[in-house]
Amino acid sequence: MHTTNLPSVDAATAAADTISVLVDVREHDEWIRGHAPAAVHIPMSEFVTRVGELDPTRPIICVCRSGNRSGQVTAWLLQQDLVAVNLTGGMNSWSAGGHQLVNSAGNPGVVI
Repeated sequence: MHTTNLPSVDAATAAADTISVLVDVREHDEWIRGHAPAAVHIPMSEFVTRVGELDPTRPIICVCRSGNRSGQVTAWLLQQDLVAVNLTGGMNSWSAGGHQLVNSAGNPGVVI
């Protein structure tokens, strides 16, 4: 499945979603600098071995910095028959939309 044909959601919709789990697939150095407060961190490089940590009954919103890596993870999740969407524009869109970012210390974060 090509990542441009994936189901997607914008940052405002993702931020308001109380049902889905937001899964940040960026690497550790990106995560510690800034992430959505309610996000779960499973780096793309560890995703296949850690996917079992997710509740398969909850829809998944995948996010990375710009939407490319999370698109690949979304495509893989769909192949596993899980409900998943890609956050269009990634954390760049999240931040541009004024949604909260925190760093690993709980202070205001940044997207790198």
